[in-house]
Amino acid sequence: MQNGMQLFSSTMRLLLRWLRLCFRRGHKRLPRCVREPWSYSRLLLKSLYFNSLTNSDVVMDALFEPVFWLVDHLTRWFGVVFVCLVVILTSSILIIAYFCLLPMVLDTYSTAWIIWHLCYGHWNLVMIVFHYYKATRTSPGHPPQIKCDIPAVSVCKKCIIPKPARTHHCSICNSCILKMDHHCPWLNNCVGHFNHRYFFSFCLFMTLGCIYCSISGRNLFLDAYRAIESYYQTPAPPFTFRDKMFHKSIIYMWVLTSTVALALGGLTLWHAMLISRGETSIERHINSKETRRMQKKGKVFRNPFNYGRLNNWKVFFGVEKRSHWLTRVLLPSSHPPYGDGITWDFTLHRKDLMAV
Repeated sequence: MQNGMQLFSSTMRLLLRWLRLCFRRGHKRLPRCVREPWSYSRLLLKSLYFNSLTNSDVVMDALFEPVFWLVDHLTRWFGVVFVCLVVILTSSILIIAYFCLLPMVLDTYSTAWIIWHLCYGHWNLVMIVFHYYKATRTSPGHPPQIKCDIPAVSVCKKCIIPKPARTHHCSICNSCILKMDHHCPWLNNCVGHFNHRYFFSFCLFMTLGCIYCSISGRNLFLDAYRAIESYYQTPAPPFTFRDKMFHKSIIYMWVLTSTVALALGGLTLWHAMLISRGETSIERHINSKETRRMQKKGKVFRNPFNYGRLNNWKVFFGVEKRSHWLTRVLLPSSHPPYGDGITWDFTLHRKDLMAV
């Protein structure tokens, strides 16, 4: 078998040499006006698919480039749909809360419970609306397009501009994003240096609001579910159209808020873990690979942007003194984050952060 393969390889090599010689002889007979364009065309063709860095990854990226282009453009278009969906679903829960639940609360609950529900519910609503609006409308930040002396770790292959530390290219936005975490279709915007806090706060307060609705409406959900089951009894109970709409609205609200609380709660916990480590979603994968690579060499990888759990949260929320935990975290605030996303000079003032 091995001898047969060697014979086949030798035969193919001889055939290729013979074809090359025949082509060269025929090539010499061609007129110069034909040979020069032919040679130039071959050179152009080779330059399109060959260079010293060509490997299987480059070839696969080139083959899948149309698919990536289609996905990026669809995601950009669907971002508008997702934003509208968030607004519609949130508005539907508010309509149910104000027109179905609030009258019942005012009639049955004590004064203290009414005040608590009104204060907490409206505070949570204000925080959700404020942070969602800021997350969608605030630019995540982009590196300078003009030539300037900024520290850069690499050059973007698509933008052809220097990339500062923690900067990555977003193919959906078609630009480089400072301290990029990910592109969020529910915001129709990238999550980066200047709107990362708004994104996380929106996820946190939306999760708290959904948990609040799910816990508060549990008994109402059970009653409404039993009432709907009784629709099919004989004889059917004398429920009016308004009663049936009330029961279905309660079930819709409880199922939606409970589902969102589980899904968004898991996402919020994941980002909380990343913030505690001083990482973004992209840096999590990069640092994991770097940690394994350093372990093989017997070394330990250290994240240069990790200042300790508490200090990471202070940097993330922009907390400079104790009162900021109230004014900048528990109340709406448009204060900018630490640094400009290009340089990270504030890392030198770790003692100041620890004193807060």
